Amino acid sequence: MNLVTGATGFLGAAVVRALLADGRPVRALVRRSSDRRNLAGLDIELSEGDLTEPASLRAAARGCEAVFHVAADYRLWVRDEKPMYRTNVEGSVNMVDAAAEAGAERLVYTSSVATLGINPDRTPADETTPVGLDDMIGSYKRSKFLAEEAVRRRSAELGFPVVTVNPSTPIGPGDVRPTPTGRIILDTAAGRMPAYVDTGLNLVHVDDVARGHLQALAAGRSGERYILGGEDMTLQQILAVVAAKVGRRPSNVRLPHWVVYSIALAAEGVAAVTGVEPRVSLDGVRMSRKHMFFSSRKAESELGYRWRDPELAIGEAIDWFKSHGYL
Repeated sequence: MNLVTGATGFLGAAVVRALLADGRPVRALVRRSSDRRNLAGLDIELSEGDLTEPASLRAAARGCEAVFHVAADYRLWVRDEKPMYRTNVEGSVNMVDAAAEAGAERLVYTSSVATLGINPDRTPADETTPVGLDDMIGSYKRSKFLAEEAVRRRSAELGFPVVTVNPSTPIGPGDVRPTPTGRIILDTAAGRMPAYVDTGLNLVHVDDVARGHLQALAAGRSGERYILGGEDMTLQQILAVVAAKVGRRPSNVRLPHWVVYSIALAAEGVAAVTGVEPRVSLDGVRMSRKHMFFSSRKAESELGYRWRDPELAIGEAIDWFKSHGYL
């Protein structure tokens, strides 16, 4: 049995599908309040629980040979950061403890490229690019950075094998929420992105990242981390591909970061009153000042990881949004 946390989410559901396609039985850890549309019709076992409730994790991990800890609180704006730290840091350590106690063979921990260093000259960074906590922008990145360190320490203390994977920016079908990047694709396809800022992302098909998780389980070295990415693209290039897919003209208006910063400042002022997550956040604008370009060479060499043209993922994401009424 293979346990997948965060199975109702965008990436977690893709990992579930990859396991099923490989003929492996799946148990999914789900919260009572989770939107389970991504798991509809799948032949899997459900176990209700929460990362902050260790007893529920022990019950979910019982009898599992492998654990894929994909779950995380992924938001670029929060009114209160404490729950995010409890979920991402304490919850991840709780999951490692539960997997070890259950006698699992190993755990694949889903971190993020958000925890890695970025080269100022825009050349692709890798797993060894220097970085520290002070380089982390916002609660999400700080919590994931601390979580990765905490998981690594706990793995060493217990002598329990953990392999860490660092996905870049997954896109594709099944983005129910949608994620911040999925929202960019959706807004562009709907004609709601009249301008862009000078930034860059590493795009990858969500299903390629999911297969990378299985490869990390099979061939990853305990204590090591592996970037699961795809192609480096500027935001302007991404918007042009989306526009071409839907038959729209791409935007050629580039906004200075200070203009978008002002918009985000106003948006967060409204969010502070309403509690509704703003579409543009200050942390998001601060992150956009950097080109988040990465190399997956280590995963390709050691795991056999491969990624496809992200234009395919963009097309499938748009098709999924259309067929599910988002457009």
